Amino acid sequence: MTFQIHIPGSSEPFVLRIESGSSAVIVGANGGGKTRLAVFVENQLKLNAHRISAHRALALNTTVPKISEREALQGLTTGFAKEHARIEHRTLQRWHKNEAISLLDDFDFLIQALFADQTNKSLATHQHIRAGGSGPAEPTRLEQLAEIWDRLLPHRKLHLSGDNIEVVPPPPSPKYSASEMSDGERAIFYLIGQTLMAQPNTLLIFDEPELHVHRSILAKLWDELEGSRPDCAFLFITHDLEFAAGRVAQKFVIQDYDPTPRWAIETVPENTGFSEETATLILGSRRPILFVEGDENSLDITIYRSCFSDWTVIPRGSCEEVMHSVVTLRKNSALTRVTCSGLVDADDYQPEDVAYLKKLGIAVLPVSEIENVILIPSVSRAIAKTEGYGGSELEVLLETLKTEVFNTLREEKSIETVVARYCRRRIDRTLKKIDLSEAKTVKDIAEEYNKKTSGLDIRNIAKLAADRIESAINDRDLPKLLANYDNKLLITLAASRLKKSRRTDFESWLARVLRNNSVPTVAEAIKRVMPDVRAD
Repeated sequence: MTFQIHIPGSSEPFVLRIESGSSAVIVGANGGGKTRLAVFVENQLKLNAHRISAHRALALNTTVPKISEREALQGLTTGFAKEHARIEHRTLQRWHKNEAISLLDDFDFLIQALFADQTNKSLATHQHIRAGGSGPAEPTRLEQLAEIWDRLLPHRKLHLSGDNIEVVPPPPSPKYSASEMSDGERAIFYLIGQTLMAQPNTLLIFDEPELHVHRSILAKLWDELEGSRPDCAFLFITHDLEFAAGRVAQKFVIQDYDPTPRWAIETVPENTGFSEETATLILGSRRPILFVEGDENSLDITIYRSCFSDWTVIPRGSCEEVMHSVVTLRKNSALTRVTCSGLVDADDYQPEDVAYLKKLGIAVLPVSEIENVILIPSVSRAIAKTEGYGGSELEVLLETLKTEVFNTLREEKSIETVVARYCRRRIDRTLKKIDLSEAKTVKDIAEEYNKKTSGLDIRNIAKLAADRIESAINDRDLPKLLANYDNKLLITLAASRLKKSRRTDFESWLARVLRNNSVPTVAEAIKRVMPDVRAD
């Protein structure tokens, strides 16, 4: 069966087709019309769609009064547990006239439907055996649920009886009622049950399917559920890029939403040169993209996002990855509507290197390590003032901090240690740029390699780097030193002098004030020393 949904757009409808046995994922930002879209799809397909909203009550009550299977299924589908229930009851009874924001409270109906199915199937099997029949008994939905549960949570067994459900943990812990499950356990039970009890040939719509489910079993859960209902199709609506990237499915991004209603939806293309997660993030962004060094969890990213709040900042790890991402995105025909730039650490780049990077659309930081932007005098001054320093006391503090930074080079015994690190990075960068794919023979490989590395004069590179550092020391030029000195421990000095705190506490304070802009003078001081990343 094919589920075909016509979604209104700015000019013509976007046609979404989902086949039974397959799935689709729609990704959108908060406030991007995801839930309204889920409501729209459900209303267009009527009883051929069953939607589980993100706002759902998960109180599990196994003592709920038992009713007929037909009534329970009507309650689960329409919210009205009567045999004569119709589609018209769904808006009022299930969604209380607020389809996008109403709390979905149908766990009782689910439990009633599961028990009714168990009673009817058990009775049919009993009667069949009593009449002399043979063959395997048809599993009840509760038994199927327990089997899926056991594969997902083998350390927590479900114990089923005719009128109760209990959980059996590893000994010596005693079993407990299903009503006492954790939030995650109840969420898993609920999602399995909803999937198994859905009517045949239904489009199952799950809004925020990742809620309350531990990341370690999330993919396995939805693999199990999709596999359990090949007659149905699944539509996942989420803002979780990792979840979206992990599903084998059609993937779409909501780029814009107009309450008219209209949605601007794009298909996530394949073979973009990016992971699906990154490609989805790029497509879903309403702002230009800024690729930076570092990872998602570092203080670096907090600084970048504070300074470039009008950009979608995407960490790419190394300088080479930033360069690759900018070049790839600017050349990618599937993503050309997105403006992008890059930003890399100073890392001793020479003027000709900086000019080359600028042509690619990549700016260079004023420091060799982004967190050391704190040590640029104007930034250190702004932080010290928040602690009440002023006048001559402030100048003495900044001069003391400056002296301690320069003294760290003596602690490393010689400038040579810093220079050696720089040489290794230069060699690494050169080797990563070598492309030997066109070389067909060993001789060709050797010649191409020698040609590409012949200009790598390590002794001269080391001398130039040492000269730059010695010049900064002789001139007591701290900004110049920070551009050539890759020491991540310098922020410890800033913490002890500027805030009289440990590094971890200082970083937490800095991240906090940058995120909520509670100390605008510090944020502005950092922004002023950052390069212009606007695309040409």
